[in-house]
Amino acid sequence: MAGNSFGQLFRITTFGESHGGAVGAVLDGCPPGLEITEEEIQKELDRRKPGQSKITTPRKEADRIKILSGYFEGKTTGTPILMIAYNKEFESDDYLELKEAYRPSHADFTYEAKYGFRDWRGSGRASARETLARVAAGAIAKKYLKEKLHIEFISYVDQVGNIQADIDYNAVTANDVESNIIRCPDQKAAKKMIELIEKVKAEGDSVGGVIQGVIRNVPAGLGEPVFDKIPADLAKAMMSINAVKGFEIGTGFRGVALRGSEHNDPFHIKGGRIRTKTNNAGGTYGGITSGETIHFRVAFKPVSTIKREQKTVNRKKEEITLSAAGRHDPCVLPRAVPIVDAMGALVIMDHYLRHRAQNS
Repeated sequence: MAGNSFGQLFRITTFGESHGGAVGAVLDGCPPGLEITEEEIQKELDRRKPGQSKITTPRKEADRIKILSGYFEGKTTGTPILMIAYNKEFESDDYLELKEAYRPSHADFTYEAKYGFRDWRGSGRASARETLARVAAGAIAKKYLKEKLHIEFISYVDQVGNIQADIDYNAVTANDVESNIIRCPDQKAAKKMIELIEKVKAEGDSVGGVIQGVIRNVPAGLGEPVFDKIPADLAKAMMSINAVKGFEIGTGFRGVALRGSEHNDPFHIKGGRIRTKTNNAGGTYGGITSGETIHFRVAFKPVSTIKREQKTVNRKKEEITLSAAGRHDPCVLPRAVPIVDAMGALVIMDHYLRHRAQNS
């Protein structure tokens, strides 16, 4: 089965390529009666779209979303929702040199190994442009979860290169995230991050980083052990995003340096509810949500398509030197923030519907 769908009860199937006619998603399983507008979805897409600042790709795409089905009189109908955004501004000629060459660390080689040929225009299906569809579907999930359960998704850039933000994830607001073009709530760190990205861009290179994901007000009891644990599905969701190379929840790899007596989250009663005094586990135990804030980190590698000369090979198995043209992000982090939010929302929405179906 092709891997273009995600979720069980709340299920999306995405379609489209970077330089094809359009990109979009079919969303099945959305409950009927949810009031939402194209403008609300567009706000999330505008956070992801190219050309939004000096540190992102200069490609200009409005990414205007249209809802073509599953929607009537401003509400979801319960039937499949088709959302589509037409590609308007692409320059395939910029990629002619990549028709025969394999970019180092890029999907060029592996896509051709799998399918026997590849769409070399703008990376085809391997392009991060596909994530537009995820953000559109995620916007619907976010709206539903906010209205029904007051769940909030707040992701932000926590690190670029070796520059680390110094901020408590519990205190970050949506306005803090949107206060600068890098989407880092720590203003001092943000300034340094932007300077680093500009430097790397001028050198024709790229840089990676880490996004902190935060999901607040998730009720206790969501998750389907053993294979569909919340951390497992979040890991799959995040690892499916272009350029992601690592995922950790709670203290993650840092927790290995702690003793059990230090890492355990003691239970206590607060406001008549069972809570934990700390949250080293990241909001889940046994793969089931605890009612505490879910927090995790997602590591993004440097973009593989760069203008600096690199050694590689072509389809004729000749060793060549490549300096890639085209328009690419020197750092994907600022545009990836809404993608992390969207994938988190798709996971929680799917598990909420599964929990409701089993326990209602």
